[in-house]
Amino acid sequence: MRRGTVPVRGYAVTRWSRAFVDVVEGRTDIADATVAQRSGSVTESADSRRISKARRYFRDRHVHRLSIRPGQVTASVEGSQLDPFDVILSMRTVDVDTVATLLRSRAGVAEVMSVARGEQPPIVGELLGPTESADVASQCSCPDEAVRCIHVLAVAYEVAAEIDRSPLALFTVMGTDLPSLLDALGNNSDTDSDESAAQGTSGLGDESDGDGSDGDPSTEHETLSAVDFFGTHAPLPPLPRPTRSNPLTDLDGTALRAALRASGVAPGDIAEAVDELGDLYDRLVQE
Repeated sequence: MRRGTVPVRGYAVTRWSRAFVDVVEGRTDIADATVAQRSGSVTESADSRRISKARRYFRDRHVHRLSIRPGQVTASVEGSQLDPFDVILSMRTVDVDTVATLLRSRAGVAEVMSVARGEQPPIVGELLGPTESADVASQCSCPDEAVRCIHVLAVAYEVAAEIDRSPLALFTVMGTDLPSLLDALGNNSDTDSDESAAQGTSGLGDESDGDGSDGDPSTEHETLSAVDFFGTHAPLPPLPRPTRSNPLTDLDGTALRAALRASGVAPGDIAEAVDELGDLYDRLVQE
């Protein structure tokens, strides 16, 4: 038997799946204090012990009968008991007409077709994917009362792996598909064209002399004086919110794995060592 590298399963290696995992683990709620304090929302974040064990469940293929249907994910997970536990993830599905409108307002329509080529454009992902823990409700038949138990997290990692393989999986998870979004974009385009034509027709009879003023010099002087040329009274723009990045997944991990092997880590333990480094990095960022 020829010795070689041990195959390691991965998840959340792409932008959309990483964002999905962050929501399920509760990292987005921790980052956004207003969401974390909102009454009635699920803001409990998964602890590092459950996350580490769920990662092992994912790597060891404890998740079976994974089914991704529009707005719902079901699976069974082998756990500490003889019978597997049943897990259900229910999404707060998106409205394709709203997504289409927001795509037009953010000039993201051109990105939609890139999804069919296997790409994961940022604007589409932000509008399509879940944004807070309350968007993903979870149920598990295990006795653990935590909001995100080990089995729920393991299923979420399997979903993230499916999103890594095909971005269209996120469409299904959120209760829609690419053809529906394209149809909504086409309908919005026809509506915008009709409204523009109606406005242009109504404006023909409303034209006044010159720039619409009555020719009074005092009125023109008051109009110029009211203009805030330097933006003294303009509202400040919101502070930028850069997307969360993880160098362990965003960068090439070949050098890191080579360094771990050189330090004496067994090939079969490299994935777990990388996960532990990821937990340490997350703690440093949060502090």
